[in-house]
Amino acid sequence: MMPMCGLEHSRRELTRQVPHCKSESESHSGFRSAKSVVVRLACPHLRVLACSTALVGWLPGSLGLCAENTPNPATAIAPLVNPKLIPLLPSKRFSSINPLTDHRLVGVMPDFGTVQPAESHVPLTLKQKWDLVIKGTIDPFNLVNSAMTAAFAQKGNQTPKYGEGRVAYGERFGAAVADGASQSVLGGVVFAQMLHQDPRYFRLGPGAGILHRALYSVSRLMIVRTEAGKNTFNSSGMLGIVGGIGMSNLYYPSVSIRSRVMAERLSTSFTGVVSGRVMAEFVPDLEKFFFPRLKSMFFGKPASQN
Repeated sequence: MMPMCGLEHSRRELTRQVPHCKSESESHSGFRSAKSVVVRLACPHLRVLACSTALVGWLPGSLGLCAENTPNPATAIAPLVNPKLIPLLPSKRFSSINPLTDHRLVGVMPDFGTVQPAESHVPLTLKQKWDLVIKGTIDPFNLVNSAMTAAFAQKGNQTPKYGEGRVAYGERFGAAVADGASQSVLGGVVFAQMLHQDPRYFRLGPGAGILHRALYSVSRLMIVRTEAGKNTFNSSGMLGIVGGIGMSNLYYPSVSIRSRVMAERLSTSFTGVVSGRVMAEFVPDLEKFFFPRLKSMFFGKPASQN
């Protein structure tokens, strides 16, 4: 038998060499603490991952976020579209095309409100009606015409009877411009917009007979086209002329406000409309016939004919 001191010494040596093992309760406590640390670190990332997964699952597959959800172009079927959600094309009434022209008869007289036979009927918008009236009112040819009208009326103190002198001439000139502007605004904008009528002249052109064209141009005093392209009574033009003459009583001298004078002015306005329509119908033909001959007469024949 070994001595007791030797046994005690051996037991102590073995105790130092063998590592200390934790108890079962200490092991479980350490595992729980480590698990809590991992959960605290991973929870925010798991929440983000879960929210992202839910969002991807909620989005439509046609967005192509996943490869399996990407449609095959060869076999894809176009989705059904509600026709009520498709925007309607703009109508002709609100067309962005500007139908106004800069055409002048003989290169001088404004002919902005004439539609040529080859041009399609595009109704005027309210803004375009205003543009047509303003463009014609401030045109230099029309202003010179008003100045000449005032000059003729100045001689002999004719209607409107403002008297004589420079001040009277200025009043006559202003009255002449106001007469044309008021009739144009009322007939070409106000009543034309209210009654859905087109104040322009639609030319027949050389494709029709001369007599037919002459009667047609004269009849446009009483007939006008609607915005839909149909013929109707020219109520907007008639109301514009009568209304403009009535408005002139606000600035005409009292001696010129007579029923006979107003009847004469009404007749003058009608004659001006008819003559303007006839000129718009036939003057372009005369230009086409005479201008090349006059050009060759004064400037010689074109080089191609030499």
